[in-house]
Parts: sequence; structure tokens; C-alpha cells
Amino acid sequence: MNETEHPLPLSEYEFERRFDERGAIDWMQENWSKAFMFCGLYAALIFGGQHFMRQRPKLELRKPLVVWSFSLAIFSIIGAVRTGLYMMYVLTTSGFKQSVCDQSFYSGPVSKFWAYAFVLSKAPELGDTVFIVLRKQRLIFLHWYHHMTVLLYSWYSYKDRVAGGGWFMTMNYMVHALMYSYYAVRAAGVRVPRPLAMLITTTQIMQMVMGLAVSGLVYLWMQDGLCPSYVDNIMWSSLMYLSYLLLFSSFFYNTYLKGNSSRKTSKAE
Repeated sequence: MNETEHPLPLSEYEFERRFDERGAIDWMQENWSKAFMFCGLYAALIFGGQHFMRQRPKLELRKPLVVWSFSLAIFSIIGAVRTGLYMMYVLTTSGFKQSVCDQSFYSGPVSKFWAYAFVLSKAPELGDTVFIVLRKQRLIFLHWYHHMTVLLYSWYSYKDRVAGGGWFMTMNYMVHALMYSYYAVRAAGVRVPRPLAMLITTTQIMQMVMGLAVSGLVYLWMQDGLCPSYVDNIMWSSLMYLSYLLLFSSFFYNTYLKGNSSRKTSKAE
């Protein structure tokens, strides 16, 4: 058990204070494997849906998509603020090593609700793909692979309250706050400058680099008995973040750099 013992100066909302994290952890320990069922249903629905839509006209769904993206943006922004404040508190009072190894993120008076809300949110976030299928947009491997593996790893890790979770969840909240805000604005018909889209993908790549670094530090400090985790969890998190880093870097290159190089070559010719 590695938890900060300083009194928390952050103000709590009543629902955060009353949240029963012990019950949530117990439920996840008993039911985390249901994530595989969700992923199986997700895969069947999206690939079956693509087949179903093949000979049918695409659906516009602009207004529902705005509402969907805006709702997830608000959720992510609030989650980023609340978890970010908690992580900043741990960093300033106990230092970087404690922020990585600290387990109190799962039970802290401010963060405990948002930690559980984070892992649960990975199931409804699968709904992102429904809009892609029904609107007959291109569904890339990165999209559905990322959704499925984040859901599986989040549920798998929450049950054990492993070290590094505070960083993983806070970073994801922050990136999703930007990403879903961007999606909501785009869905509303607003033309977003290309550099902003590049910035969002860059933050995603930085998240993966930091995820790999945190996983490595957890393994290093676990040897000294400072970071409570398991070798298999660190292995899965490292493989997950490495695969994300490669996929997002490839996406960035193919979307923003390769196209520009081709256009410049065409102009030169």
C-alpha cells in the first residue's frame, strides 16, 4: 500500500465525497472480464454494421453527433480538471516518484469518483464507432483497436489499483477533452484549422511516450518495493503504449506529412 497521507486541501463535491470506491473496486474485481464480452459485441456490431450499410445510403446524424461529442467533451474536461488538480497536489507535496507510485488516486476524496468514472466511460465511448459506421466513413485499424484495448486494460488495471494509474487516467482525460471538443466543433460544421488537428494528434503521441516512460518507471521502482504493480500488468501496458505510439506516429505521418510532400512534389513538377 503506497498512499499519500497529507490532508487534501481541495474542495470536494458531495457526490465525490459519498462515492463508495471500495464497492466499485470489489465490483470490478468480480466483473472486469466482462470487458471481453463488450469488445466481442463491439466487433460484431461494427463489422456487421459495415456489411449492413454497404448497399444502403449513409446517415447524416450531424445533430446526434454534436450532442454525443459535446457530452463526452464536457465529461472529459471536468474529469481532466478534477484529476489534474489531484495529481498537481501529489506532485507539489510528495514529488514525481510518489505521483507515479501513489495508490491513493483510486481512493482519494476528489479522484476516487473520477477514477471509476474513467474506467466505466470506456464502454460507452465505443459508441464513437457507431457514427463512423452509420455515416459510412472510413474505419481505420487504429480507431477500433484503440477503443478495444483501452477498455480491456482500464478494467484489468483498476481492479488491482496498480501504480501509474493516476498518470494514465489524467493524461487520457486531458487528451480526450481536446479531442472530443474538436469532434463536436467539426460535427457542428465549423472549419477547424489544420494545425489544430495536428496539435491534437501530437498530444496523443506525447501521451503514449509518457505512458511508456511511466510504465518503465513503475517497473524500475517496483524492484525497490516502492511501486505496487505486477510484471504482467507492466508488460501489457508497455505493449499497449508502444503499439499506440507506432500507430499514432504512422497516422500523423500519413495524414499531415506524407500528403504535404506529395503536393509539394506535384507543384514542383
